[in-house]
Amino acid sequence: MTTTTLAVLVPVLPLLGALAGLALGRVAPGFVRPLAVLPPLAATVLAALVAARQHGGPAINAATELTPTGSVPVELALHLDGFAVVVAVLVAAVATCVQLYSTGYLREDPRYPSYAALVSLFTSAMLLVVYSGDLIVLLVGWEVMGICSYFLVGHYWETPEARSASLKAFLVTKLGDVPFLIGLFALAADTGSFRITRILDAVGNGGLDHPTLIALLLLAGVAGKSAQFPLHIWLPDAMAGPTPVSALIHAATMVAAGVYFVARLLPVFAASAAALVVLAVMAAVTMAGSALAALAQDDIKRVLAYSTIGQLGYMTAALAVADRSAAVFHLLTHGAFKALLFLAAGALIHAAGTNSLTAMARTGALRTRAADAYWTMTVALLALAALPPFSGFFSKEAVLGAAERAATGHTEAAPAVAGWIVLTAGLATALLTAAYATRLWLRAFHGQGAERPVHDPQPLVMNVILWVLAAPSLALGLAYGVLGDWFGGASLAPTLTTSVLATGLALVGGLVTYGTWRHTTALAAARPRGPLEPQPESEAEMAAEALTGHAPDDGDLAERPDPADPGRLLLGPLHRHAAAGFHLDAAARTLFVRPTLAAARLAAFLDREVVETYVRASAAVPRLLGAAVRKSQTGNAQTYLTVLLAGALVLAVAAVLVTAAGA
Repeated sequence: MTTTTLAVLVPVLPLLGALAGLALGRVAPGFVRPLAVLPPLAATVLAALVAARQHGGPAINAATELTPTGSVPVELALHLDGFAVVVAVLVAAVATCVQLYSTGYLREDPRYPSYAALVSLFTSAMLLVVYSGDLIVLLVGWEVMGICSYFLVGHYWETPEARSASLKAFLVTKLGDVPFLIGLFALAADTGSFRITRILDAVGNGGLDHPTLIALLLLAGVAGKSAQFPLHIWLPDAMAGPTPVSALIHAATMVAAGVYFVARLLPVFAASAAALVVLAVMAAVTMAGSALAALAQDDIKRVLAYSTIGQLGYMTAALAVADRSAAVFHLLTHGAFKALLFLAAGALIHAAGTNSLTAMARTGALRTRAADAYWTMTVALLALAALPPFSGFFSKEAVLGAAERAATGHTEAAPAVAGWIVLTAGLATALLTAAYATRLWLRAFHGQGAERPVHDPQPLVMNVILWVLAAPSLALGLAYGVLGDWFGGASLAPTLTTSVLATGLALVGGLVTYGTWRHTTALAAARPRGPLEPQPESEAEMAAEALTGHAPDDGDLAERPDPADPGRLLLGPLHRHAAAGFHLDAAARTLFVRPTLAAARLAAFLDREVVETYVRASAAVPRLLGAAVRKSQTGNAQTYLTVLLAGALVLAVAAVLVTAAGA
C-alpha cells in the first residue's frame, strides 16, 4: 500500500468510527466502545507507518481537483512533510489514549455513545488539518473541530455552566474565524492558489502583495483557535466539559491547530517583520498573563487551562522568531505531558469528588488514595516546569534558544526586537510556571486534613493510560536529535546560556513557592493556644488561624478563600485580579456584549413601536372603512331603494351641470 493511501486512511478511519458509533449507539450499545477505540488505534499505527516512510525526506504531495470553480481551484490535496507526519502521530495517539481513558471515566454516562462519536469526529477533523495540502480543505477540518468542541464542552448540558461555556467557546472562536476566512481569500488572491506548496513558492518568489494585512487577518483566527491574547477567554470556561475532552482539546486538537497552521505557512508571516513583532507581543502577553492567572486559580482544571494558554504562548513565541522546528517540538512534548496532566487531574477529581485545590488540600491522603495519579502527575508537572531531564526542558529550551539567536542577531529571519520580547517573557514565564506547578502539587497531594470518604478506586484502564503517557512526558525530549532529522535537519539541542537561566529561574520559582507554603504552617504552629481552644485539623486551618488571628468557623471550608494558599501570599494585591483573569471577561462584556444587547433592544423597540405601528395603521384604515360600510347594510329594502334613487338623482344633476358648462 502506498504512503499516500495510508495517509488518506488516517483521518478516514476515525470518521468511519464516528459514523458507525452514531448509527449503532442505540441499537447495539455493545459495539460503541470498540468503535470508539479501534479506529483511532488503527489510525495511530498507520500514522506511525507514514512517519517512518517519510522520515524527514522530501515532502510527499498528492492532489485531485474537487470541482471546477471558475477561478482559484479547490483541490483535495495531501502535503506530507516531516512536521505533518510527526504531528499526526501525536494527534492519533493522544486521541486513542483519551478514548481508552473515557471507557472507564464515563462508563456510567448514558450519553457516552454520542460523546465517543464526537471525539472520533474531532480527531478526524484535526488529522485532516494536519495532512491537508489545500487551505479550503484545511478550513473544513478547522470548522468541524469548532462545532465538535461546542457539543463536547456542552456535554453536561443540564448545567448552566456547560451551556454557557460551549456557547462562549463557539462564539469567541468564530470571532477570530471571520478575519481568518478573509485572510485565506486574500492570500489566494495574491498567490493564485489555495495549495500550500504553490503559496509557499509564490511567497519565495516575492509574489505576496499584502503580506502584513494577510498575516494579521490570519493571526486573528489563530488567536481564537489557539487561545492567544485577547481571544483566549473561552478556554478556561471550556473546563465545564468532561476532563478527557479537556485533555483532547488541550493536548492534540483544536488549540494546537492554530500553532500548526502558522508553522506550516511560516514564510507568509515571516514576509512581514511587523507581523512577527505583533506575534511576539501577543505571545509575551499570553505567556506572562496566563502564568499569573494560573497561580491564582483554585479549580485544578482552570490551573491547567491557563497553563495550556501559556505553553501555547511559548509555541507562538518560537514562531515569532521564525523557528517552526522549536514550535512544533514544544507542541509534541506539551501534547504528551498536558494530556497526562488532565487525565491525572480527572483521576484526582474522581477520587476527591471535587475540582477545588482547597478542598483537596483539606481532604488529605490523596497521594496514597490516588497513588498512580500522584506519581504520574509529578512527572508531568516536572515536565511542565521544564526541569531536566524531563521532556518540557528540551522543547522549552529550543524555544528560548531560538529567541536568543534572534535577539543577538544570529538569524536574519526575524527582527531582533521580537527576539528580545520573546526571550524576556519566556524567562519570566519559566519562573512563574514552576511556581504554579509547585503550588498545584503541594495543594493537591500534600494537604494534611483528616481523611474523609472518597469515591471508589479508578478503573484500571484509567491508571494504565496515565503510565503510558508518563513515558513520553519523561523521555520524549531526549529524542531532539531524531526529531531534528524529521524537521529538515534543524538543531533542537539546548543552549548553555538559556538552559542555565531558565532552569535557575524555575528552581527559584519552585523553592520560593514551597517556602511560602511552609511559612504559613510554621506561623500557625508557633501560635499559642488556650486550653479550651479547638485544635486545627489541617495545615490549611493552621495557616488560616495564623493569618486571620482566629479559628475558622464551621461550614464547608472549600467554599471560602483559603489564606494558606501560597499563590494568595505570592501575588498579594494582584491575586484578586489574577483569579478573575485580569477582568478580560468583564472588559469583553463591556465592549462587546452590552453594546450588542443594547443594539438588540433598540432593534426590538424600533420593530415593536415603529414598524409594527405602520403595520397596525395599514390594517386599521381598511378595518374602519369596512365598519362604516357594514353599518349601511341594514337589510331594509326601502332604505336601499331610497339611496339608489338619491344616487341616481345626484348623477343626473351632475350630468346636466356638466353638459351646461360645456355648452
